[in-house]
Amino acid sequence: MDDTEACKTKVPFLVLMVPVAPREVAARDAIRKTWGNESLVQGELVQTLFLLGLPGGADAEQQQEKLKQENLQYHDLIQSNFMDTYLNLTIKTMVIMDWLATRCPTAAYAMKIDSDMFLNIDNLVIMLQKPGIPKLNYLTGMLKRNMEVIRSKNSKWYVPEELYPDPLYPPYILGMGYLFSNDLPEKFLEESKFIKPFNIEDAYIGMCMKRLGLEPTSPPDPSQFKAYNKVYNRCEFSQVITYILGSAEELVKYWTDLKKPGSPC
Repeated sequence: MDDTEACKTKVPFLVLMVPVAPREVAARDAIRKTWGNESLVQGELVQTLFLLGLPGGADAEQQQEKLKQENLQYHDLIQSNFMDTYLNLTIKTMVIMDWLATRCPTAAYAMKIDSDMFLNIDNLVIMLQKPGIPKLNYLTGMLKRNMEVIRSKNSKWYVPEELYPDPLYPPYILGMGYLFSNDLPEKFLEESKFIKPFNIEDAYIGMCMKRLGLEPTSPPDPSQFKAYNKVYNRCEFSQVITYILGSAEELVKYWTDLKKPGSPC
């Protein structure tokens, strides 16, 4: 599926690409009601799209039919022909990069953001409008350095030595939400021809950056990119850019509260 009108008639300033499993309708609907519903932010055009692979299981055909109906309604699904599994996350990420490079090369920035995230889209665009934010070769978010490769076979993040021999990953941005100038997808695709895929997709993008001779950078205010949220606080949510949430319901609840009238702090 790829019948989205995105980038065909207007050039977005920012494209939000959300990798999501076929079954996760609630997550998509919550995003459509919240940060994915904002098309004009701080005077800039923003587009939100969902990227998925093929559904699996006994009811794969029914799932596929439901996805077609959903896309007829919203025109925001992009689907590629790989099985949508955890081990295929790097493929999913590279499909995002391929779509941006071939279907939307004129956008200024893009963000790969997970479907369980709170995104303060206003703060994100305000950050991108700051003078001095690079327009080329820019990758930012929650920066990780000297991260050890996990060799324990019991771990979800296990990577065997034959796929990735080094003991440490290059600097990379956590996959929950990384932002990049839209010249990079094409460069990542080129470098990916020389890098064996492994299932830690954010570290894989770090490898692409390393091959390009580039480094990801910390955002202007690193405290705006947060991982897990313990307790909702309206004032704090008005100041961050990302938070990982527990459910689609949380996203709708927090967003509704944040957007109500009155000062958040």
